Amino acid sequence: MIKEHVTLFKWVMIFCDLCIIVVTFFLGIFFQSNFDYYYKELGIHIILLPSLLIIWGVLLYYFGMYDSFRTKQIPDILFIVAETTLIGGSLFGSFVFITNIESVSRLHIFYSFSLAAIFISTEKGALILYFRYQRKKGLNTRNILVIGTGKRAQYFANLINKHSEWGIHIVGLVDEDANKANTILCGHKVIGTFKDVPNIIKDNVVDEVMFIVPRSWLSKIEDLMYRCEIEGLKVSIALDLFELKLSKAKYSHLDNLPILSFESTPDQLLRLLIKRLFDTISSGVALIALSPLFATISILVKATSKGDIFFRQKRCSINGRRFELYKFRTMVQDAESKLTDLLQYNEMDGPVFKMTDDPRLTTVGKVLRKFSLDELPQLWNVFKGDMSLVGPRPPIPSEVERYKPWQKRRLSMRPGITCLWQAYGRNTITDFNEWMKLDLEYIDTWSLWLDFKILLKTIPSVFSGVGAK
Repeated sequence: MIKEHVTLFKWVMIFCDLCIIVVTFFLGIFFQSNFDYYYKELGIHIILLPSLLIIWGVLLYYFGMYDSFRTKQIPDILFIVAETTLIGGSLFGSFVFITNIESVSRLHIFYSFSLAAIFISTEKGALILYFRYQRKKGLNTRNILVIGTGKRAQYFANLINKHSEWGIHIVGLVDEDANKANTILCGHKVIGTFKDVPNIIKDNVVDEVMFIVPRSWLSKIEDLMYRCEIEGLKVSIALDLFELKLSKAKYSHLDNLPILSFESTPDQLLRLLIKRLFDTISSGVALIALSPLFATISILVKATSKGDIFFRQKRCSINGRRFELYKFRTMVQDAESKLTDLLQYNEMDGPVFKMTDDPRLTTVGKVLRKFSLDELPQLWNVFKGDMSLVGPRPPIPSEVERYKPWQKRRLSMRPGITCLWQAYGRNTITDFNEWMKLDLEYIDTWSLWLDFKILLKTIPSVFSGVGAK
């Protein structure tokens, strides 16, 4: 559960800090007046690197740099870095003196440790400020609905109350007994009974449902677990294993509380991190490289029709979170008001509207749609983290309200610019259920290699303009 996220984040921070140590050690050479001499002795410097990394890594870890990082204040970070710099510099200087390595001067050690201290302090300070900003916006939290109000459930709630750095927000508690509704336990409200759970999930952003119930309830909660599972929600229990159809069981701990999780979405944290890094770097580079094309399209859109250059629309992301999606405007200014008159021409089964030769399209809009150029502004959504390059297409909230429970599971992954539907069928697929099954197939079989294949397959589909509407 959250422990795996904390562990991964800790290792990422350690890796980044060690990279800073390497860079600043060699950067210190540039501050030497006799650079040519030090360049000749580069081999000695490389040999010294392992001992330098061990000193920094051990001291930072020992002084608590990586313990409950998000609860730290900036002065705490500066104090830890100062301790590590003074003690580490002394240890490394003593090591160089004892081994009589003349190619590493005291000035070089001063420069490298000072630069490392500045860079690490800046990095950690920026992270603290970033997390504070995220918290103020209500982001970077995990919303959990707790099923159960007994002693173990209360222990769990108190545990969460004590550890705000875990970023867990309890939406509320649920009990079988209707008489407990609206009571307050451990600072959290009992917001309903078992029968209210579907509506609670519908009306709130819920990332995970935690079952902490007595053994006598085991036969009563399986239907609730299955309901959560088909909607793509992570299910965790503090009791026993159930044979669920879609999810994979995972055993973990939250402090001393044993947890069994059943996830129907990918939980490969390192690979998901790589996916996010690739999204950020790729979208950033693409936004810069395609800026001339953006400018050209913007001029054409503005010059050929009335209205804004960009079309903005609320879409649904992970587990119902909403964000503003950007496209180049391809329709006339009052297109939304004309939709009702065109619903009879809808070529897609289900809650989605698709129509060949939509009369609301502008002349430029038809070309943009044909080659998916109208989707380019979504690179900004990818860069911000609202979307990914590859993932289920983000739906409109009104469409989600008409989803069947099993279709909601497509919201359990970050939405993307392209997906299996676009890469292999694009708009030639008119069966909404088939589209949904392709999205669920992507979620169930996700891998970095699958993303790569979809991206490669999308390129010829876009350039050929086949199936565009």
